[in-house]
Amino acid sequence: MSNSLLTIDMITRKALEILENNLVITRNVNRQYDDSFAVEGAKIGSTLRIRLPDRALVTDGAALQAQDDNEQYTTLTVSSQKHIGVNFTSAELTMQLDDFAERVLKPRISQLASSVDADVANAYQGIYQSVGTPGTTPSSALVLLQAHQKLNEMASPMMPRYATVNPAANAGLVDGLKGLFNPTDTISRQFKNGMMGEGVLGFEEVNMSQSIKNLTTGTRTATANTLQVNTTVATQGQSTISIKSGTGSATIKKGEVFTIAGVYAVNPQTRESTGSLQQFTVTADATASSGTWTTVNVSPAMYTADQALATIDAFPVADAYINFLGAASTTYPQNMVYHKDAIAFATADLLLPQGVDMASRAVHNGISLRVVRQYDINNDRMPTRVDVLYGYSTIRPQMGCRIWG
Repeated sequence: MSNSLLTIDMITRKALEILENNLVITRNVNRQYDDSFAVEGAKIGSTLRIRLPDRALVTDGAALQAQDDNEQYTTLTVSSQKHIGVNFTSAELTMQLDDFAERVLKPRISQLASSVDADVANAYQGIYQSVGTPGTTPSSALVLLQAHQKLNEMASPMMPRYATVNPAANAGLVDGLKGLFNPTDTISRQFKNGMMGEGVLGFEEVNMSQSIKNLTTGTRTATANTLQVNTTVATQGQSTISIKSGTGSATIKKGEVFTIAGVYAVNPQTRESTGSLQQFTVTADATASSGTWTTVNVSPAMYTADQALATIDAFPVADAYINFLGAASTTYPQNMVYHKDAIAFATADLLLPQGVDMASRAVHNGISLRVVRQYDINNDRMPTRVDVLYGYSTIRPQMGCRIWG
């Protein structure tokens, strides 16, 4: 029996299926499809406004103490458009769909998925909580449990939580955890495919991804108790700090993590100290002038324990020591543990152009994908592009944790 001619809608749906199946990090984050762009089509720079949960103080006694609304919003910008080109002949359109997908679509779409995943992996820069030893590949249950601890101290929901690690960490963890109180079927999967798998140590999935990013630290000193707070912080919600005692024009890189002596993290529900120094991440590169960084942008913003949005038990004071994770000018993998709602990934519909041979769009599980095909009469080929327009943001960083490698 002869094969039916493949249509653009069939190709689009199959391309979207392949894309979704090849995503790793992006598959397990909050994926929001915004249909407000469905009619007009989205453009680079379009924004989505995401509302975060309200936080308020609990007060004692019978007297009412009314509080202002503390609802927080964050903006996610649809700033990335990626596409990949596929060139196939009219003869290939007579193939069975599965054969066509395997030979023509899969090799290209899997690369598109990897590129998207690698982009979303940069979300680590917004996550300030960190465990593990910089320079040491994680290889024990303890480091995963310590990541759980960080999320628990920040009142993150237990489920669903995911861990995504690079190939080296995956090898270390599989070897370190083999047979450790694991069910027989889990051990079997680990042995057969070399992956941690599902339902391990409270995680929905522990995945391996080549897209995990490396952080190269700045040239700032790595000597403990050298760098200091330059000026006491006294403003609620401040997200900058001044650092002194450096040398020359040393650099601090976006994504670096540091602690400040005497500044402890607080549980967002009880607003009591967790007993661990608050970790801050740097949100923009900074360069010293004569050894002083006048303005270093950091996250989280600093609110003391008497505030509804509390993040620390006390403000940093002048001359308090600041210690960065890792050595200077050194590269470290940034493996990630996160609750699904820590990171948002949003796609929007791209316009279907007129005057082309065919164009189609499909949406599934929060991902919108467009396929546009034109006909090349000179070579009897069908040049085709597959596009996705998206943005991502670390919207609840307290629900995530890095595992340094």
